[in-house]
Amino acid sequence: MNTSKLLVAAILAIAVGAPIAGFISEIKGQPMMSAGSRSLFEQEFPSGRFSGQSELASLGRASEWLNSPALTPESLRGKVVLINFWTYTCINWRRQLPYVRAWQEKYKDQGLVAIGVHAPEFEFEKDSANVRWAAEEMKVRYPIAVDNNHAIWRAFNNQAWPALYFIDAQGRVRHQFFGEGDYERSENVIQGLLREAGATNVSSEPVVVEPRAQEATADWPNLRSPENYLGFAHTESFASPGGLLQNRPHMYEAPTHLNLNEWALIDDWTARKDATELNEPGGSRFHARDLHLIMGPAAHGSRVKFRVLIDGHAPGSAHGVDIDAQGYGTLTEQRMYTLLRQPGQIVDRRFEIQFFDAGAQVYSFTFG
Repeated sequence: MNTSKLLVAAILAIAVGAPIAGFISEIKGQPMMSAGSRSLFEQEFPSGRFSGQSELASLGRASEWLNSPALTPESLRGKVVLINFWTYTCINWRRQLPYVRAWQEKYKDQGLVAIGVHAPEFEFEKDSANVRWAAEEMKVRYPIAVDNNHAIWRAFNNQAWPALYFIDAQGRVRHQFFGEGDYERSENVIQGLLREAGATNVSSEPVVVEPRAQEATADWPNLRSPENYLGFAHTESFASPGGLLQNRPHMYEAPTHLNLNEWALIDDWTARKDATELNEPGGSRFHARDLHLIMGPAAHGSRVKFRVLIDGHAPGSAHGVDIDAQGYGTLTEQRMYTLLRQPGQIVDRRFEIQFFDAGAQVYSFTFG
């Protein structure tokens, strides 16, 4: 059977382990986000408020609403509103989600309304069917404003995924937070705004959250590999000879050596602005507990089989939730796939992914 790897024979190879300067602003208890995501979005969707409109009024510019009728400043008057900017492939948001979910459940009867504003990063995230699938799969039960045109994003002058905006009962933004972490402080803000709005018996105790699988807290002490895009517009550290060619098929060869956090292609691939696509079926090195890859089949309804190897072998107990112990998995939709979760001591490892069918699209690596 012919296969293709992302680095190493239609391989995607990446070496991970270098310091993650520029990946996050802080590690714990501080705003953190992908610097790459921030710069990408600022270039393509410049921020700026709509003249004469408040932030909440911009909800009227949502493409559609999920889980709720359209919400307006009038319908939200007297409520404390938590706006959460998200996009469903963002690993930082996935790790924040269990807290937002818990806050909504705990405080909804005392006047809290959580609203998830889905502002897509990749083109496939604009597909309503994909967003509906993600909301159901990830148990996002609170109202969702679909912001495909990023109108709400601009009205809030937002800067990153994920982001939280805390709005009082008069419709004023009183606090904001970019990235994951600092959850107890954020909950204190919610509690204070609820009391200010007249709610009684508001608990001072924080929610108890036990995140699992893709929602689990990152292994910050061992996280030394940064997020990296695989489209030509924003990728870094590409190691195949001749570089990454734009918008045309090319037979890539493996480099003689991969340094930490470098990646390469092997076989016949086409690099596009936001993704790289395998044309005909024919690695990477990293240092982190978890390895995720945003990818999917190019055609709706199609399936692409793949296999993951770590240091040339089946991952065994290090396999993630989207592959088995032998490393096999199948692309069924465009989303984030958790490929590896290493037990025990974390060291530099070499990652390879082999695709057995044409039509795989890969967008970016993230780690945890």
